[in-house]
Order: sequence, then structure tokens, then C-alpha cells
Amino acid sequence: MSDRGYRRPRPLSPVREHLRDTFWFAPTLGLLSTFVLWWIASTLDTEIVAHLQDEGAYEEVRDLISFTADAKTIVTTISSAMMTFIGVVFSISLVAVQMASGQLTPRVVRIFVRSRISKLTLTVFLATFTFSLLVLTSYESETDPRQVTSVPLLQSLLTLGMVGLSLLLFIAYVSSTLRLMQVGPVVDHITRHSFRVLGRMPVGPPVEEPLAAETAQIMHWGRAGVLQDVNVARLVRAARRQGVVLRLIPRIGDFVVPGTPVLAVHGGAAPPRRALRYTISVGVERTLHQDLAFGLRQLSDIALRALSTAVNDPTTAVQCLDRIVQFLAAVVGRPLGTVHHRDGRGEVRLVQDVPGWTDLVDLAFEEIRWCSVGSPQVSRRLLAGIGDLMLLAPESRRKPLVRHRALLVQAVERTVPEAAEREFALYPDHQGIG
Repeated sequence: MSDRGYRRPRPLSPVREHLRDTFWFAPTLGLLSTFVLWWIASTLDTEIVAHLQDEGAYEEVRDLISFTADAKTIVTTISSAMMTFIGVVFSISLVAVQMASGQLTPRVVRIFVRSRISKLTLTVFLATFTFSLLVLTSYESETDPRQVTSVPLLQSLLTLGMVGLSLLLFIAYVSSTLRLMQVGPVVDHITRHSFRVLGRMPVGPPVEEPLAAETAQIMHWGRAGVLQDVNVARLVRAARRQGVVLRLIPRIGDFVVPGTPVLAVHGGAAPPRRALRYTISVGVERTLHQDLAFGLRQLSDIALRALSTAVNDPTTAVQCLDRIVQFLAAVVGRPLGTVHHRDGRGEVRLVQDVPGWTDLVDLAFEEIRWCSVGSPQVSRRLLAGIGDLMLLAPESRRKPLVRHRALLVQAVERTVPEAAEREFALYPDHQGIG
């Protein structure tokens, strides 16, 4: 029995996510592919010339030599200018990253690192530069159509095609970079990735049977750092083979140190260490791969920086609150607190602790509420968002919403002396001050 609405994790999913968090993999793969493409094109060019010479079509070979001689000037220009072009483009990109991290939050730098268009642009630029250098080595000084062994016809045409592709990607890259410097696209990007994390969580009937007694604990033997993700498929497979249930002790996003327990074993002996190798991923910072709360943490950080006296941009805080309310509205009716991962037979094999409803509400509203007292635009939007969630939340989940609303009202009443100003600041408004 499989959980409805749950996409079972693929074994290579953590590897793919970790490669997306790097900026070297795609360009390196592109450079290796460039050498393969050049070798294929060079071989075809040699076969074309050999075929024409066998047919006695020396006039056609002479025409090819004349064409590639003209193309050589273009290829030489491309090879000399491409690296300068790469330096200018990515200098602009570093400035954009610095501005975005300073105005929003340093956590948004990861958006630029994971950007597919940025990696594709760098890959194609480097591939064009490398390919043009390789093509220059294929030109021969021999002009006699009977003696020439290869004419880089396909190589020259491919170089021109890669230049055209580079120009198109440059336009797309600039457009994408400009979008990521705006608040709206950034918070939308964070929200969409948060929903992807939510979509990967199992949705099924609650587990009523309690876990068997804890029989062992598995300690963390790697480096200290933030628990970024776990290989769910590998852990479920190891637990199934051993006939036990594994329970992840820390939450995703917790900082773990060597010697502390990370997995508890229920119902039998612990799986062998080799079966648990590469199942726990620890890094220097949190990621959005499996961390349900990290999206709210980023949105809250952006709102807090916007509400600081140095920035004083309540409109940005309102935009963050829009997305925070959107995310909370999506999880208000979902079971939270504990996630049960099942094997192919429907048996629970991995139990994982995730933030509960109260945890998410506190993360979303607590710090923003403290900073919103002096900004009626934010307090009005916060009250409107809490009101919307009150309508959607079942009775059992209204208590933290009521508490935050009451605390906000009390804070405004203590801080704002004028009754008219208090009434204005406590009037719910979905646009803050429209």
C-alpha cells in the first residue's frame, strides 16, 4: 500500500540536489562534451575531404579551403573575445548577487547558485571559447586540394552556431538576473520551492500503532554541520532488509556534531554501517531540498531586514507576508509533526520529525510581529493574514493564531498613544495600506 499523493523518493535524488548546489559540475561536464564534439566534427571533416578526393572533386575541396580560410578570421576573433566577454558578464553577475544579498538576505545567494540559466550560460560560453581554440588547431597551411588532409568545415559552422546560441543565452541570462534582483520574483521562487518540499512529504492515513521499543541508537560519525537532507529511499531499504523501523532524531535543519545520535532503531538490531553509508547529508548551511521550515525562515529574514531602521521598507515585508500566509494556508489542513515513510508493502520503515503547525506559525509571525509595531502597513497586513487563516484553520489549530493576534493588539496599544492611530494600525488590510 502506498500513500496517495506521495511521490516515492528516487535513490539519486539527494545526489542530484547536491550537484545543483554546486557551480562547477555543469561547466565541467560541458567542457568534456566540447572535446567529444570537436573530435566527432574533426573526424567528419577528415572523412568529407577524403571522400571528395577519392571522387576526384578537387574543385569542391578548393572551394571548402577558400570558405574555411574566410571563416578562420571569424573563429580567431571569437577565441580572443570570448574570454573577455565571459569576464564582463559574470562580473555583472557578482555585483547583482552582492546587491541582492545585501538588500534581502544572504540566504538568497543560493538561488543564484542553483539558477539553471546561469549555469547553462557559463557552460555554453566556456564551451564556445574552448571549441574555437580547438578549431584553430585544425586549420592547415596546405592549400593544394590534393595534399590537404582535413578542412574544418563542420567545425567552423559549429563555432558560428555556438556563438549564436551564446548571444541568445546572454539575453536570457540578463533577463533572469534582473528578475532575481527584484523582491517579487525572489519571494515567489522561495515559495514555489517550499511547496515542492511540501509536495514530497507523504500524505496518508495516520499511523495509530505505537513504535516498538527503542533497541539501539546510531551516532553521527561525520563532520559537524547542518543536517541538510537524508536519503529516504536508502534508509527505507536498509530498515526493510533489517526488519526494523528507523527514527530520525534531529530535524532537517538542525546542527549536529559528531558523537550525537541521529537515528534510533526500533524493533531489532541496527542495520550494518555500510547499509547506512551516504544516508545522512551534513553541510555548512540549510537547504530547501527537504527542509519544510527553511522557506519560511528565508521569507521572515527578508521581512525583518526590510523592517530594520537601516532599510525601512515595509512594502517588502508585506510582500513576504503575502507568501507566508499563502504557505500557511496550504498546510493548515495537513497532518504535521511526524512523517512516516513506508516501503513497497506499505509498512512504516522511517519516522521523521517535522515542524508542527504551532512551530510554523511561530516561525512565520513571531519576529515579524515584534518589528511591525511601528509600521501600520505591516500590522494591518498581519492582522488580515491571521484573519484569513482563522477562517481556514480547524478549531484545533486556531490557538496559536489567536495568541499572535492578541499579542499584536497588545503591543500596538502599548506603543501607539493616540486612539485614532491605534484604530488605524489595527484595521485588517490585505494590502497593508492600499
